[in-house]
Amino acid sequence: MTELEKCMENLIMIFHRYAKEDGNGKTLNKKELKKLIENELPTFLKSQKNPKTVDCIMKDLDSNRDDQLDFEEFLPLVAGLSLACEKCYVLHELKGKK
Repeated sequence: MTELEKCMENLIMIFHRYAKEDGNGKTLNKKELKKLIENELPTFLKSQKNPKTVDCIMKDLDSNRDDQLDFEEFLPLVAGLSLACEKCYVLHELKGKK
């Protein structure tokens, strides 16, 4: 597999690892989402000032309002954080060239 294919596979596997904690395996409830963020995105969570960050994320991503996130609803979190990180990367690269 290519590096990108491995990244995609890892993203899918991580999602389902946390989604199956309640026996469902197809969606994340708030508890599972919180555990995923705490374990897989600890730097992001620590940088947040709002103690209800996970509640806000769940509300924003849960498009069908079923209090569960399927993989499609989860992906915007990863994409949004990736975009923010890429902007930091570009800024860092620009500063290094000066």
